[in-house]
Amino acid sequence: MDISAWIDRHAAFTPDKTAIRFAEKDTTYSHLAQRIGKIAGVLRHKLGIGHGDRVGYLGLNHPDFIALLFACARLGAIAMPLNWRLEEHEHRVLLEDCSPGVLIVDTSYAARGDRISAGLNIPVVCLDPCASGQRSLDGLILSSDAVSERQATGSYGDPVLLCYTSGATGKPKGVLLDQNALSLNAVNSIHMHGMSGDDVILNTLPLFHVGGLNILSLPVLHMGGTLVLHPAFDVPATYRALAQSKVTLTVLVPTQIVAMMNDGRWNTADFTALRMITTGSTTVPKNLVRKVHERGVPLVQVYGSTETGPIATYLTAGTALIAEGSAGKTAIHCEMRIVDEAGDDVATGTTGEILIRGGNVMRGYWNAPEATALALEDGWYHSGDLGHLDEDGFLYVDDRKKDMIISGGENIYPAELENVLAECPAIVETAVVGQPDDTWGEIVVAAVVVSDETTMTTSDVTGFLDGKLARYKHPRRVVFLKKLPRNVMGKVVKDELRTLLTGITEAGDESSVRLAQ
Repeated sequence: MDISAWIDRHAAFTPDKTAIRFAEKDTTYSHLAQRIGKIAGVLRHKLGIGHGDRVGYLGLNHPDFIALLFACARLGAIAMPLNWRLEEHEHRVLLEDCSPGVLIVDTSYAARGDRISAGLNIPVVCLDPCASGQRSLDGLILSSDAVSERQATGSYGDPVLLCYTSGATGKPKGVLLDQNALSLNAVNSIHMHGMSGDDVILNTLPLFHVGGLNILSLPVLHMGGTLVLHPAFDVPATYRALAQSKVTLTVLVPTQIVAMMNDGRWNTADFTALRMITTGSTTVPKNLVRKVHERGVPLVQVYGSTETGPIATYLTAGTALIAEGSAGKTAIHCEMRIVDEAGDDVATGTTGEILIRGGNVMRGYWNAPEATALALEDGWYHSGDLGHLDEDGFLYVDDRKKDMIISGGENIYPAELENVLAECPAIVETAVVGQPDDTWGEIVVAAVVVSDETTMTTSDVTGFLDGKLARYKHPRRVVFLKKLPRNVMGKVVKDELRTLLTGITEAGDESSVRLAQ
């Protein structure tokens, strides 16, 4: 048995129910089950895809990628979605690393698919009729027999999803998740959200990230609910979907929430059907949490990473209001420890590294046994994140271990400064990093983006911190930027920020430095 059976079972119980709504078109569970069988047939009979083979996908969100993933599960193959924001040479590195048996592209990426696969002996198939010489998926379906559930060769123990990390430092790492991990992740999500088959969820996050794929999209299909899928995030389209489709659950990263708030519809939009908004991927400022709660909608945080599927800890609607700023409690199918440098559990309230263990954790990194051994020890995933538990067992993520600044022998957590600075009305966004210093070892540097009508100086920023944080935590440099470097999930890419700040020549009053990017 494999996870594609989810769809077949719902097709048997509720064949005419909408499984996926995309571009104003509804796909029923019956149609989705048939589509999975047909795509599995193309993969097996026309493209020679078998157990353990990789199937690449390059394109925006599309229902056929969902069907493709389930088809891979049926065959015991591995779906590998590519981040469409990468440059062509970055795509080629990934293709060379995992050698997919086919690359499936949507129309907008058809030409790129040909270029990045050139010389690699990787056939390219387009979702729709594309450029001359390219085969289309529907064309292949017409001349291929479907693969039914009874003909499946995949199982819950087989790897099914290969997601590459951003690769901000060094070579990207391919995180390998098996079908059991996706299934347990779905159960974690169902508990987190109190999800049922009556739920209508909206996903605008890219499906090449586990956040877009596994936080709500696959779990709602596991439950037999309806997935409203958008190709990419768009503020007006999001507001329309919330109103017209009576969305009950959605996931939005903080940058998306800010974009929604900056739109004039935020205070008047009808959120009656919306039971909660899920967020995560980066530090979530408390003032952002409060603004969402003021609209009467619980904002629930989830903590995890690509390596954990991603759901490892979370808040629920019942705990969101009593633990603002927390990443919640351990997921229903997870274990968590917080340990010191010696690997011993720390006391309540003490910061240490967050370790996660459970069936939702990755099998390892693709073709990287040494990196896998460093990340996994006795099944425990070493996250590299620092956090602490409060007296009630709620997790608070303090920072990335590698981002912690040691200045004059004192440990300083950038996230703590970022949360406080986020409370300043004149500051739109901020990120804090450490930079080498001959005297202090490291100094704290704050990159700050202020509103267009605001003028701030270094003394204004440090003055705002007076009385809120100890002086040794205050930034010794403040650099004003037009925007911060972020990836597609809204995370600030701190390695890029460090490089950017290192390239700034200090001259005169640093408080006057304002750079365009």
